Amino acid sequence: MDIAETPVAILAGGLATRLGPVAGRVPKALLEVAGRPFIAHQLARLRETGIRRVVLCVGHLGAQVEAYVGDGAAHGLAVRYSYDGPTLLGTAGALRRAEALLGEVFWVLYGDAYLEVDYHAVLAELERRGGLGIMLVLRNENRWDRSNVVFRGGRLVRYDKARPTPDMTHIDYGAAVLRRAALARVPPDRPCDLADVYRDLVDEGLVSGYEATWRFYEIGSPAGLAETQRYLERRASAPAAPPPLPTVGEGEATVA
Repeated sequence: MDIAETPVAILAGGLATRLGPVAGRVPKALLEVAGRPFIAHQLARLRETGIRRVVLCVGHLGAQVEAYVGDGAAHGLAVRYSYDGPTLLGTAGALRRAEALLGEVFWVLYGDAYLEVDYHAVLAELERRGGLGIMLVLRNENRWDRSNVVFRGGRLVRYDKARPTPDMTHIDYGAAVLRRAALARVPPDRPCDLADVYRDLVDEGLVSGYEATWRFYEIGSPAGLAETQRYLERRASAPAAPPPLPTVGEGEATVA
């Protein structure tokens, strides 16, 4: 699979309700983080890895995002847009609406997350393993959010955001690579949550897991926004490699 020809769908249509007045009338994608709109950091990271095609799934204040990013040429990318329309479709519904722009294999990322992903390695694994996709997971132990994945012996056993259990040591990293057939489970033009689709695909053994080695950063909450700001400032001063994965007790929030 050619990484330059595999599009990345970025789900950037959320309402930013957890940020409260921090966001105001600015979409999360355009919040200033480390001196630039957050989406500029995301797009720069994708281009670093060799990705060239992006589909922005937008809804709330999406026109502002399109006005800033445009066709992506300024970021070294080709960017297209898929709008929810008058009804917010949820994460899976937005992907289904964008299906015609995504092709046979595509990445899924969230518009409020900054990730250090080895896209080449994961694509190679999808080709080797088969199935409908690969979900990236991270050993979390409730450190950065509530763990929601059982990942055991290199195998994705269970995923459920709504019903966490004590044996869930890992968390959905916020990235996956999927085949088009996975979208057949999503009703067209109706709200649908990607977490529900993932849960069913994992239960049926159609999506496998790949363990990430660096923690994720997110701007969906004020605390996450502050952490991401610090991380991207550090990364800009030493861009050769991301800082090592911290352990519990190194200043990172732990979910009780």
